Parts: sequence; structure tokens; C-alpha cells
Amino acid sequence: MDRQQQFVLRTLEERDIKFVRLWFTDVLGFLKAVAIAPAEMESAFDEGIGFDGSSIEGFARVTESDMVAHPDPTTFQVIPLEDGRPSDMARMFCDIKMPDGTPSWHDPRHVLRRVLSKASDMGFSCYTHPEMEFYLLRDDPAQSLEQPRPVDQGGYFDLPTHASAHDFRRRAVTALEAMGISVEFSHHEVGPGQQEIDLRFADALTTADNIMTFRHLMKEVALEEDVYATFMPKPFTQHPGSGMHTHLSLFEGDRNAFHDPTDELSLSKTARHFIAGILKHARELTAVTNQFVNSYKRLYAGEGEGELQEAPAWVAWGHANRSALIRVPQYSPGKSSSTRIEVRSPDPACNPYLALAVLIGAGLKGIEEEYQLPPGAEEDVSLLSQAERRAMGFLDLPHNLMEALRYMEDSELVADVLGEHVFDYFLRNKRSEWIGYRAQVTPFEIESYLGVL
Repeated sequence: MDRQQQFVLRTLEERDIKFVRLWFTDVLGFLKAVAIAPAEMESAFDEGIGFDGSSIEGFARVTESDMVAHPDPTTFQVIPLEDGRPSDMARMFCDIKMPDGTPSWHDPRHVLRRVLSKASDMGFSCYTHPEMEFYLLRDDPAQSLEQPRPVDQGGYFDLPTHASAHDFRRRAVTALEAMGISVEFSHHEVGPGQQEIDLRFADALTTADNIMTFRHLMKEVALEEDVYATFMPKPFTQHPGSGMHTHLSLFEGDRNAFHDPTDELSLSKTARHFIAGILKHARELTAVTNQFVNSYKRLYAGEGEGELQEAPAWVAWGHANRSALIRVPQYSPGKSSSTRIEVRSPDPACNPYLALAVLIGAGLKGIEEEYQLPPGAEEDVSLLSQAERRAMGFLDLPHNLMEALRYMEDSELVADVLGEHVFDYFLRNKRSEWIGYRAQVTPFEIESYLGVL
């Protein structure tokens, strides 16, 4: 037994923990859990916890259903209680394995581990931090058939006076910090009831674990405030969607491999190849970073509206350009470690393990093949005409989920990154979602056509 496992067992006894929740995610990114008593923890470390993989989305067929969840002791955290009482519950993420001890190819955590192993073989460590946006609603979406109602009418950086919104971010950040998740800052976003909480940078696997914990905690804290948190990418037609802008950088030891002090943008050749890799494969990986039908309502171009479209709709990059798919933030003099890129297309409903895996995988492909970075866009891409965008080589991102799936199914890169099992299941599941969506008669059709046709 290693030291970290011993630490967990000792903490369970010293803190009088009554239950340990073992967490993992299915292929679509939904959190799964099983609770065990502390007395079973040592056995769980040694042998894992068996479960029926065929009952988990995308994990296994009935004929190969036996799977084992092995808790990762490095992810151990005591789950906080808001009222200050000592908590009697803890959690750990699990790695999913087959009965013979080999990693399961269906496990999203393993998918990301494989990409990070490749990066390590190339000499890189991957660091990232996400900007998490979401809405707070007055009504339980599962119980209401009416239009969702935001908890306030605040705007960007406003300090709303609504009691729930006023207290929510304070309690949310306190809960995150109590679970070892560092927060960079938090604020009210543009939409009424819309929040943003930015997590500090961490290695990519820890970031994905943190995102899963974040989504769970935000919903729990919201319920304590008698409101509801949703990570739906576009819950309102008239208000901005919620994104998960993702900052990425590669390090070689303690050196930021993206930084070059002699470059006008402080970008190294490695960074430029990495950006070029994501751009080249952007349309192929969008189904993973934006995996729901609703995701493409957020990526709507808004052409002709004359407004800044901060959700990207075209494959472009730029320096401090918030309309581009990839933005290169302003370099802080003397802080070479801050050189990074920001990918603005992912939304907070994605499976973070798979989304980070395809983004990093595409970037590494660009480094391997020495892809050349095309010219950047230094103006709002949405204000250019279609002819101007085409002349500058700015391709459209997929307009809907089905179009994104067509790009994905022809992608050798995404198939290689996800692995055959996850790749095939993801395509099947999302095609089924699209078929169900296409069959629906929407309120827009009823309002537009029923009385006049």
C-alpha cells in the first residue's frame, strides 16, 4: 500500500468519515457514483469495486459487462458542509478497469490519460484552466414546462441584490476551495442570472476532475439557495449562451514551451504548431467539445446582427480577439509562464475528459507534423462578409450536431484519440439524439405556421 492510500485510510478514521463516494463518468460525461463504508476502503484499493458496465452509457455490451472501479487516492477530498459541521462524507475519482486489471478503453479518464502519456513521451506536460459559465434559475427545470426564469436581471460584472445571487458565488467558491479546487475569480456574466467562475490552472487530468466536481457542487449549492444551476449551453434565445473557454499551455519541465521572448506575440514555434493543429482539425472535434443539439444554438454566427459574437462560429485565431475560435491572451511582461492560448468553442456541458483529449491531441498532431499557422484575424470575424471570410481562409464551424458528426466520423485523428469503442458509441448515441430532435415540432413552427398555413 502506497503512502497516499495510507493517508486516505488514516484520514477516514481521524475525521470519522461514514461514507466514501467513488465517482466516475460515462462516455457522455454524466457523473456516476457508488458509496462504500470506510471499512471497505482498503479492499477497494486492492481489488476495486465491481459493477455492471453494460448499465453505464457507452461502457460495455451485456456479454462483456463485468468492470471494476479502482479509486484514485490522489483525488481524495472530504465533501464540505455549508453550516460548518464536520462532514462525514468524502469522495474519490475512479479509474475503470477490466477484471484482468487492464484499463478499460471505454473510460473517459483513460482516454485523456493516453493523450497525456503521448504528450509526456514528446517531453511535454499539459496545463489548462477553464472559465465556467452557467445560469441560475428561479424554477426547477425538471418541474416547470414554462420558459426558464433567471434569478436576477444583472449584467456583466454587476452586483445583483437578489438574495440568492448575492450569496451564491460566495458559498460556491467556499465549497470549491474546501475541496482543494482553487478559484481565480468569479463574477456575474452578461446574461441575467448568468455566472462565471474561473478555476486556476492545473494539469489536464486534474482539471477534468475539477470540472466534474465543479458541476456537481454548483448544483448542490444552488439547491441550498432554493435556486437551480444549469450548464445548458443556450437556455435562452435572447440571452448569451454559456461557454467553457479553455486555456492551454505546454511545459517542458519548468519552462513554458509556448513562450518565445523574441516573437512579437511571445509565441514559440511549438505554440504556433499547436494552434495550427487545433485549427486544422477544429471541425472534426467540435462534436466532442460541443456534444448536444443545443450547443449549436450558442455557436450561431449571428450574421448581420452587427453585434460582437463572443461564441466563435468560424475557424480563426487572433491576438486578444474574442470573436476567434482561438485567442492568444495579452502576454504579461516578466511572466513567461502565463503565455497560453484560449480555445473559446467548448461549452460547460461537454465531457471534459474527452474534450481536453481531442484538443490536446489535435495540438500535438500539429507539433508532430509541423503544421504552419495561417494568418490571424485581428478584427471581429462576425462583421466580415462571407466572401471576405472565405478569401481569408476562415472556414465555418459546423452549424448543427449532425454536420459536426459528419466531420467527426471521417476524422482519423478523433478516432485515434478516443479509441474505437468510445468513438463508435459516441457517434451512435449522438446520431440518435439528432434523429429525436429532427422529429420534434417546435414552438417556433407552431407560432410561425399553424395559423397561416
